[in-house]
Amino acid sequence: MLMFIQLPSPEVLATNEPKLLLNGQDITTIAEPIIKNDRTLVPIRFIAEQLGAQVDWNNENRTVSVVKENISVSLKIDSHLVSYENEGKAYSLCDVPPTIINERTYVPLRLVSNALGIGIDWDGATNTILLDSSKTADVEPFFDIRILSLNSGQAITGKTELQIELPNGGNQRAVEIKYLLLDPITAKGTVIARGKQLDAKYIWIPDLQESGERVLVAALYDNNGKFLGGDSIAVNVAVTPQISLTGLEQDQLITGTASLGADTNFLASYVKYEITNLDNNKTTLSGESDPYGPYTWTPNMYDNGSYAFKVIAYDSENNAYESQVVYAKADVPRKLTLTGVSNGATINKPVTLSSSINFYVSQTEYVLRDPVTGKEEILAQLPYGSYKWFPGPEYTGTKELLVRVKDTKGVIYDSNTVSVNFSGTPKLFLEGVGPNQVITGAVKLKTISNVSIDKVNYILINTTTGAKKVIASNQEPQTEFTFTPAQGDEGYWKVQAEGIYDSGKKVLSEEIPVRVYLGKTYSATPVIEKSLFLGLASELARDSWEKTGMSAALQTAQAILETGWGQSVPVDKYSGKISYNLFGIKGSATAGSVISNTWEVYNGVSFRVDAEFRAYNNVNESWADHKSLLLDRERYEPFREVMHDSTLGAWAIRRAGYATDPQYPIKLMRLIDQYNLHELDEISI
Repeated sequence: MLMFIQLPSPEVLATNEPKLLLNGQDITTIAEPIIKNDRTLVPIRFIAEQLGAQVDWNNENRTVSVVKENISVSLKIDSHLVSYENEGKAYSLCDVPPTIINERTYVPLRLVSNALGIGIDWDGATNTILLDSSKTADVEPFFDIRILSLNSGQAITGKTELQIELPNGGNQRAVEIKYLLLDPITAKGTVIARGKQLDAKYIWIPDLQESGERVLVAALYDNNGKFLGGDSIAVNVAVTPQISLTGLEQDQLITGTASLGADTNFLASYVKYEITNLDNNKTTLSGESDPYGPYTWTPNMYDNGSYAFKVIAYDSENNAYESQVVYAKADVPRKLTLTGVSNGATINKPVTLSSSINFYVSQTEYVLRDPVTGKEEILAQLPYGSYKWFPGPEYTGTKELLVRVKDTKGVIYDSNTVSVNFSGTPKLFLEGVGPNQVITGAVKLKTISNVSIDKVNYILINTTTGAKKVIASNQEPQTEFTFTPAQGDEGYWKVQAEGIYDSGKKVLSEEIPVRVYLGKTYSATPVIEKSLFLGLASELARDSWEKTGMSAALQTAQAILETGWGQSVPVDKYSGKISYNLFGIKGSATAGSVISNTWEVYNGVSFRVDAEFRAYNNVNESWADHKSLLLDRERYEPFREVMHDSTLGAWAIRRAGYATDPQYPIKLMRLIDQYNLHELDEISI
């Protein structure tokens, strides 16, 4: 093999106008070298044809093929990927991709040697580049980076470890590695793994839809996303789908909650768990679940018996693959617990007593017991269910609460007792409004008390002056009163109820701060025409993908889902100021904030209050801020590890707590499939 000598620097070549000789013939005037990206480029067609090679141009694919004897080389314009065929296919990456200049395809000098197998030399005395076909040369890689974990032509049959070898510490400018799986014809594909630790081990979970001959590329990039170097090999993706149920061993005894999981050798969109009670042949199938997170099954005592478990995985085309059956036995002990109150608490408002139970009952009693005398009082008796209780002032000191049940065989069981305290004072609670609620129309008010109320008065208290205004008097305590504010009622108030009981005694509710506003209010508004939103979102997503590596398909689907195709963007409910907030993030941003509605709960009732949502000057700022949220918050670290993949990312972002909707990942994936958003994640090199 002829080794390459040191070629002249681009500065020397550019300054001294070098000559180019092919087998002693000066071809400078018809094949003038050009300097690009600090590399010397020459037109390959003329040189190749002079050496007897056949050169063909495919305009559709923008590829150049060079065939000389039994060697074939394929080059793609603007692609670093080069394919060689000589008793099998091989691939390499060139430092400067082939480019068209003055209607000619120019390539680096070393690529000419690799493609044609000829020697290259440099005559410093005459400033001449010498191409000599009498000297042979093997393919010489442009980079000394090597894919370490796989061999060229290797079959990929499941989860695969990816790792490179970086000699001498690697390129100091490299900050990220991306593993790409490319179509050998188009030189386009997807990112299958990525990270900041260049020579770390990464795991690739192959997609069944990417089966066949592929090119695996390990590529290093600088801080600006510029390609610096890498390696490429041929692989054959040939996965026979396999799935295993995890979390259970054969014939395991389940005495509590079982945490199940799935282990697949391919990229699963979702899984379902099939659980069959072998004693009654009843089968339960779970909903669409996270293939990469746990699924919990908690049997009740009446579920005890023998079971068969199976997990079913679905690929991106909804094909199903089943695991082997795992047999287990449930033997859960009887459990009975009183809920709704905590040990040591003081009960001074309504509580809902309930039982946590894992067996069938025919009767439930909620019992109050004196810990000193042991005397019991049955607060409520019912077949099954909860009981709302508001203890009166006659209850004082420390007592014990328990729940007593009778099972279907007539056997009685008591829960453990819960020690509680009572203040022994009359209490009145106002229902129908909550703290900081903005009242824009009629509201229905009602009271609940631990004493027998005869009449109720409803009062507005001016928060500035303290002046009181009775809006209703002598109302029936159990009857709702509809308060319809008038223009003079606008402003900030406190709402209070006054109860009359026991021949004139009074009990007051707490003062609940509210705002009465009767002016015009604005609701969410479109940020763009619905038909144009996909174009807007995909453009923003693609730009973000290039900068961050976060799946553009996933970003676009999120924006569609969060805004209803851009038709529901928060605005200030009082001024109509648009927020350009595409993801409903609360707080303040580049354009301050807008006031919109959010939900709160008070005394067990949901109501709307004002909340500040981030406002931006345009949708670009909103998009960038949302990505910063996902890239910077510690809780989203698991998401960042897989954010290049829309399927893995959809489940990871749900697992990180971004959305409470258990179907959030499924909704995102359906949008991605329906609108073919996968194309947004297409990458080339």
